[in-house]
Amino acid sequence: MVISNVQTPEEISSSFISSVFASRYVQDPLPRYRMGENSIPREVAYQIIHDELQLDGNPRLNLASFVTTWMEPECDKLMIESINKNYVDMDEYPITTELQNRCVNMIANLFNAPLREPKQAIGVGTVGSSEAIMLAGLAFKKKWQNKRKSQGKPFDKPNIVTGANVQVCWEKFARYFDVELKEVKLREGYYVMDPKKAVEMVDENTICVAAILGSTLTGEFEDVKLLNDLLAEKNKKTGWETPIHVDAASGGFVAPFIYPELEWDFRLPLVKSINVSGHKYGLVYAGVGWVIWRSKEDLPEELIFHINYLGADQPTFTLNFSKGSSQIVAQYYQFLRMGMEGYKKVIANCTENAKLLQKALEKTGHFDIISKQKGIPLVAFTLKDPHNKRLPFELSKALRHHGWIVPAYTMPANVEHMTVLRVVVREDLSRQLIEKLVFHITNATSELADQLVRPAVPRIAFTVEVKESDEERGEEKGTLHIPAMGIHWKQYKPEIVVKEVQVMGGKTKGVC
Repeated sequence: MVISNVQTPEEISSSFISSVFASRYVQDPLPRYRMGENSIPREVAYQIIHDELQLDGNPRLNLASFVTTWMEPECDKLMIESINKNYVDMDEYPITTELQNRCVNMIANLFNAPLREPKQAIGVGTVGSSEAIMLAGLAFKKKWQNKRKSQGKPFDKPNIVTGANVQVCWEKFARYFDVELKEVKLREGYYVMDPKKAVEMVDENTICVAAILGSTLTGEFEDVKLLNDLLAEKNKKTGWETPIHVDAASGGFVAPFIYPELEWDFRLPLVKSINVSGHKYGLVYAGVGWVIWRSKEDLPEELIFHINYLGADQPTFTLNFSKGSSQIVAQYYQFLRMGMEGYKKVIANCTENAKLLQKALEKTGHFDIISKQKGIPLVAFTLKDPHNKRLPFELSKALRHHGWIVPAYTMPANVEHMTVLRVVVREDLSRQLIEKLVFHITNATSELADQLVRPAVPRIAFTVEVKESDEERGEEKGTLHIPAMGIHWKQYKPEIVVKEVQVMGGKTKGVC
């Protein structure tokens, strides 16, 4: 019996053509919302997805993000090698678990945690600072509830005091876990939490005060030392033990290297936990964060789960479970590779480049800088003309024509009249790129300012009724006769019509 596999002429022809673009697959509709009925060759699937992803922005030019967009090839290789290891399988992958524990201890020492013994830091790796904040917040809430229960007091109305400049993950925590969020409003010229006002808002139901080391809006460090001192005084008067959490998502890998004298971490007695993003200035690709507790007593035991179905007793305190090991391995690579010396040089370079950008923007005469010298390496700026509300957003849009992603956003309550643009200076934003960025910002600002102040062109609109003559009835063309007439018109509110068109040279012009 002969079994033959009969192919259609089209299939036989396609099998001899190596080019993906010569195959029928690039002409077929792409499955989007339902899985396709048939399989396609792997190289075709790759090419289709690869091509569509090219329409994304360039991560290196995404100046909106704090997240790392470049790592060394050796680290990329390690990440690929460990991508198939499940991070939570501690018994199966003990070395990966050991690398995580090393990272926790290194970070705890960097943050001056008072470790009783070496290798006994209390902390965990997370997907990012959002998960880390959720875990820290749960620990504060549980500890506060336990104390209130032991005192026979109500424990159903916990609250957290923060500034209005906090990242949205704090609002998520408050909403998801039924905690009131009490925000200290910002004010003109002061765009971070005021420690005095924060302490005034603390009451017996406050589970913690959250300070930000590196505001998302302006990069500024909040005064954690002053907050600690003021809160200690209030605790002494009231008998409360209100603690502090430091959200160091962006600044945790900045301050220790270039501002070592700054007291913001576990050197302050009321600081009980700190979160930091490894995927920001920890120099790892997106997907890793850390939360460190001051001591074992600050993490309630009932929040820790113990499982043994993976082969051994494994303590776990995460919101996630299964996840890849790549980011943990990458973080350890960076700690091992860079050391204190390497991190100092990288952060110092970022800071100097931020200063260069700030001076260049000031020199144009168009902008006011609102970010501070002491903070995250970023430049937040506003336009000098506060009445031109559209210009910041138009500038952000215009820069995209050159590939730059520079966000424009309004500030929180009390200063919502301000519209800010922000450039985050990461490791891979070189001086040469900054010079190009300034050139594009300067040109785009001048062009947009001209467009938005251009006087309106009066328009006259009138209606003409057209009737077909007997001679031209049924013809495909005719003659339009407009007799002499008087046109009565009045001037309406000027309307400027701006249309953007792409022209040679990569610039954007406005036309009416």
